[in-house]
Amino acid sequence: MKKPTPLIPLFQQFIRESETGKRLKKNGERITKGSIENYKSSLKLLIKFNVQTGFELRICDASKLNKRELLSEKNYWKKFYKKFTEHCYKNGLYDNYVGHNIKIIRTFFNYLKNDKDFPTGDFQRLFYVRKEDVEILVLSPEQLKFLIHDKGFENSLTPALKRAKDVFVFGCTTGLRFSDIFKLTNKNFEKENDDWYLKIKSQKTKTYSFIKLPQYAVSIYKNYRHKSAKTYLFRTITLFIFNRTLKQIGEKAGFTNPIEMTRERQGKTKVINKTSNKKQLLFCDKMSSHMMRRTAITTLLILGMPEHLVRKISGHSYASNSFNRYVHYAQAYIDKEIDKVHEKLEVY
Repeated sequence: MKKPTPLIPLFQQFIRESETGKRLKKNGERITKGSIENYKSSLKLLIKFNVQTGFELRICDASKLNKRELLSEKNYWKKFYKKFTEHCYKNGLYDNYVGHNIKIIRTFFNYLKNDKDFPTGDFQRLFYVRKEDVEILVLSPEQLKFLIHDKGFENSLTPALKRAKDVFVFGCTTGLRFSDIFKLTNKNFEKENDDWYLKIKSQKTKTYSFIKLPQYAVSIYKNYRHKSAKTYLFRTITLFIFNRTLKQIGEKAGFTNPIEMTRERQGKTKVINKTSNKKQLLFCDKMSSHMMRRTAITTLLILGMPEHLVRKISGHSYASNSFNRYVHYAQAYIDKEIDKVHEKLEVY
């Protein structure tokens, strides 16, 4: 006989045990703060779905169900998946974010089964995880050089904008993630003869990088370094404010060319050329912390560094699909530049 248990309290317990360290990764490490924030976002989405649709969120012990009840339970979870994803799409979400939340719900099911010995029936296998390839948006080498070298532009910035610009340039040079760049201290910088190196272990991938720094990056380091080896190099800033500031910097720099992007909902492509307030979408509108790492990787590839060396710097594995997207983007850029040369040769 079915004895349903409310799902939301179980999901809240899943989050608590992830926060306290009672639930760990398969390798014994603690769940990262970023993952826990993602769990909390999924919980909010589930609660919103429950409130707005009235769909009952519960789970049953599948080991105590007869054949007819198992079929009924299977149909319940099929219905949940259909209704939940429809609710997400109606609220303007795209395939990657919907798929991301479905993956977390599947993780929650596995937690119930493996950590709490709650027989779930493995109905999470019914949940299809959609994915989409979002276009890579990066600074061109010319745009990056402008931010690095144009003193007139730099002098026009407020201290807060200049600090954000320096962090952005440093990230576009080293390929560090937002989470790593704001953890840098003097201990991460090492001088050998006349050269400076950045040495760091990524918080996300646990991989080590040892990167030789160009002179402009060294100048940024020297400008912000502290006497204390424990003090962070860059003053902490929230991701939201950092991204908002980058958009202001991009607008001031004249990175205002109109752009068009595509996203997918249920596999169907949607062209996006307007902002949320119906204005023309501009390049500066899409500037964010993600652009730092993407720009660093594609710039190295565009300027001719071999792929295996770029992987070593970025920490990507040889099986990384995301890295292959950078390679494809860089090749498209190179082809475009070669076409310009060919066009000139066509004229006699």
